[in-house]
Amino acid sequence: MIVHPRPTLLKLFFIRRGTMIRKIWPQLLAVALMSAAIVYIHHIKPDYLPFYNSSGPFTLLGIALSIFLSFRNNACYDRWWEARKQWGDMIHVSRVIIRQTMVLSGTEEGERIRERVLRLVMTHIQAMVPHLRPSAENKALSMLSGALLERYKVSRNPPAAILEEVSSELAGAMRKGLISDISFQMIDNTITHLAHTQVACERILLTPVPFGYSLLLHRTAYIFCFLLPFGFADLLSWSTPIAAALVAYTFFGLDALGDELEDPFGTEENDLPLAAMAEIAGLSIREALGEKDLPPLPQPNDFLLL
Repeated sequence: MIVHPRPTLLKLFFIRRGTMIRKIWPQLLAVALMSAAIVYIHHIKPDYLPFYNSSGPFTLLGIALSIFLSFRNNACYDRWWEARKQWGDMIHVSRVIIRQTMVLSGTEEGERIRERVLRLVMTHIQAMVPHLRPSAENKALSMLSGALLERYKVSRNPPAAILEEVSSELAGAMRKGLISDISFQMIDNTITHLAHTQVACERILLTPVPFGYSLLLHRTAYIFCFLLPFGFADLLSWSTPIAAALVAYTFFGLDALGDELEDPFGTEENDLPLAAMAEIAGLSIREALGEKDLPPLPQPNDFLLL
């Protein structure tokens, strides 16, 4: 995710990160070159290609394309924002369970179970990073051992396997009389909330925006940008390639931005900083367990936080 202060007017036009230029420059170049070729043909052979003296059809098509592009980008942003809220819930739950498990304090065995539960919750959040972003480093592997590690490796849903172990630890504590049934139910509801956020993230990951929306938008954007020079070659002359490239930058740029927001768990510049948020949750738990010399909170590197 890009973390950048508001740029000044002078810097506004020179910032590259987040501009989508690196993704769409081939389309912009194609539109500009085709526009220049059309203007050149219009000058040497005005009757060779069809040209339109009215901008009415392009205005109507541009308005329709803008509305549809806005609808798709809103849908993609909703996915991004929902994913951010779910990860915010995970951080919130990790701090809630720190307080709730304090009922286990007071005995040596209770303290051991509390530490075990909190470390498993921290491991679950770390396991969510490669679960949603397969290319990410799996830090959860170094936090597990024994039978649970083997179970984690063979599980089709490793984060869920960790939550099952958390529930097993809490059930054992209740059977031993270390916590009451009311306290068990309270903590179990919190673990259920954690499982709910996992399912919500999986739903976002596995249910993209319907392909028909993207296909229709891509086709319409290309058709509009490639037809635009035919309507403005006579009016703008050699300024047509610049105008067409600016229009293409707007439409293709918003389209590319929507593609990034559609998959908030990816590794693009505008995707969520999963590793950083998992680290923030882990630091809260490690501090609650009394660890010292903790690393600082994650900071953006070159205005980028992953």
